[in-house]
Amino acid sequence: MEKKNHLFKAEIKEMLDLVVNSLYSKKEIFLRELISNASDAIDRAKYLALTDSSLISDNPEWKIEIIADKDAKTLTITDNGSGMNNEDMEKNLGVIASSGTKAFREALKEKGGANLPELIGQFGVGFYAAFMVADKVTVISKKRAEEASYKWESDGTGAYSIEDGDRDFYGTSIVLHLRSEFEEYLDKWRIQDLVKSYSDFIAYPIYFREFPIKDDKKDEDENKPLNTMTALWKRPKKDVKKEEYVEFYKHLTHDYDEPLETIHFSGEGQVEFKSLLFIPKAAGMDIYMPNTKRGLSLYVRNVFIGNDFEMLLPEYLRFAKGIVDSSDLPLNVSREMLQDDAIIRKIKSAVTSKILSSLQEMKDKKEEEYRTFYSSFGRILKEGIHTDYSNADRIKKLALYMSAKNEDGKLICLDDYVKAMPKDQQDIYFLTAERIEDARHSPQLEKAIKHGYDVLFFVDPVDEWLVDSFREYEGKKLVDIAKGDIQFGSEEERKAEKEANDKAAADLKPFLESVKEQLKDYVSDVRVSTRLADSPCYLVAGANALSASMERMMRAMKQDIPHEKRILEINAQHPLVVKMKDFSGDELKDAVELLHAQALIAEGSSIPDPARFTKLLTSLMMK
Repeated sequence: MEKKNHLFKAEIKEMLDLVVNSLYSKKEIFLRELISNASDAIDRAKYLALTDSSLISDNPEWKIEIIADKDAKTLTITDNGSGMNNEDMEKNLGVIASSGTKAFREALKEKGGANLPELIGQFGVGFYAAFMVADKVTVISKKRAEEASYKWESDGTGAYSIEDGDRDFYGTSIVLHLRSEFEEYLDKWRIQDLVKSYSDFIAYPIYFREFPIKDDKKDEDENKPLNTMTALWKRPKKDVKKEEYVEFYKHLTHDYDEPLETIHFSGEGQVEFKSLLFIPKAAGMDIYMPNTKRGLSLYVRNVFIGNDFEMLLPEYLRFAKGIVDSSDLPLNVSREMLQDDAIIRKIKSAVTSKILSSLQEMKDKKEEEYRTFYSSFGRILKEGIHTDYSNADRIKKLALYMSAKNEDGKLICLDDYVKAMPKDQQDIYFLTAERIEDARHSPQLEKAIKHGYDVLFFVDPVDEWLVDSFREYEGKKLVDIAKGDIQFGSEEERKAEKEANDKAAADLKPFLESVKEQLKDYVSDVRVSTRLADSPCYLVAGANALSASMERMMRAMKQDIPHEKRILEINAQHPLVVKMKDFSGDELKDAVELLHAQALIAEGSSIPDPARFTKLLTSLMMK
């Protein structure tokens, strides 16, 4: 055939410039695109061979080869799949964004083809990624054994040529004449790294050869594929051994330990996808660090698109590792970015639901394993109570807490708490604190414990943040025993206690008014307590006010928040209070100042004048 020159259709110069300089974020993507095209070509050949056995007569092994010629500075990607003739080259290589893969699928659909092969290409621009690293690209292809081969060539500046080729077997070879700054892609280690990163699970072996190609079949390293070809997520769960899951997990995460739990499932229905997820045994160093990349690895038909796709996983499940592979995922034209779409939301919802149900099953059937998980990731999981309204109740069931009655430190869940509640207990009680020691020694527990009520300890930093979202559980209110006006016991006990408190408040009225006047700059009210049994006093917040620990936390985060005055509650039955009510003058003033300082220390706050407090305490001790 006589050599003919052709002009690309469309504004090729501008289009190629867009592909080379703007479409892809990394130059190395070119190899992923060309390997994907080669895989598609083999898929097409295998499908067509179902009705034409002659296509496989010369193909004992479907394969992709990458050949590096350091002298010529060329990198060749060759396959033995479905090739192209002259007309195909003009249609598929001469027209930007004319995808042969897409056209193949549409033609099969028109013929009612069943069991269509999963092909990767859909935009028809991947081939042109070759021009990111090459100043000239040569394609030599042969479609069928009885047809001639053809050679397509272009320097990417606006024209291409087609002439007779010299290929004697069907398939396609793409020869990249590399620019000098990209000669690193002639090194085996670099190619091996890219194949492992992007094409490790392509279903066909990918071999690396150095020109001149050796004929020695005994060279094991030369004949060993660069890719593993083992996409575990596409195999039936029953056919995968635990050792294979562990090996894949370590390969994916670089964790030295094996995973705590493996979640292998498929999504079916409106959106089809396959997923293989893992829950690690321990949290990594960076899990609480801001701006750390998190999310799942994304594959489209075994081809790696990218990792840390946060759109597929809610923030509070960021401890989960793994992959999602779907043919339905909407990608941008460079296949590097997900587009926000209903499909993504459906996959995210399915993945979230599966992880939560797996955790619930672990909690119900493998308690020790779940406690191991919770010690590492419990505080992260609880974030979902505030951020994921649709799954908040499921997450509440998974949450574990220390409590006043469990002095051995064993965590309990809300269901266990509710089952152990006395018959006269109507609400679930909790106490927030910065440390478990502070919670256990808090005076606010005293009356609750004497009535036989347990109190949950919210001691994780996230717990303070969740309180407003955690109003009730299974129809029972969650009540902070450190806030508002609170009473314990049966209706009769509450009535009797109220009457006793009202009487005590009347008897102590002059004393309470004196204390309130003296501390008016620090407290909003002084009243008789319903929650204290053994301590003389304590500071409590209003029902809707921030707790003292939350105030300290927000100030530590440089948040400018006003200080809210607290309520000083007095235990009318305490001997100290009984004695103080008869004080007057400076003696009363000094005692009230010490009492207030004691309450501040008990809640973990600093006292206004430490030197004054020390002086008063010293004087008291000398007396």
